[in-house]
Amino acid sequence: MSSLSSMFGCGVVMAPPQALGIGKRSDGGLTIVCSSRPQKKATAHHMKTRPRKTQPWDINRKPTVYDPMPPLPPDWTLVIPADASSASAAAPPPPSA
Repeated sequence: MSSLSSMFGCGVVMAPPQALGIGKRSDGGLTIVCSSRPQKKATAHHMKTRPRKTQPWDINRKPTVYDPMPPLPPDWTLVIPADASSASAAAPPPPSA
């Protein structure tokens, strides 16, 4: 039978008995300590590699102010029913072409 360190190819640390959670549910107690290139999980990776503002002109920049939208054309008038009884009314027929 081979040892754990030869199976994993690196050092394996055995947790002390009080950390094993005797009498409780436990995940085992083996910890591999020499991962050569550990990778971040998705959110941690995106937080680490997100673009950051470094220039003062970019950090202090205000949001863009746009002109107000033009009014809707008359054939697209928004109709809001006053109460629930008028909401159940049938839709107007489509225009004949």
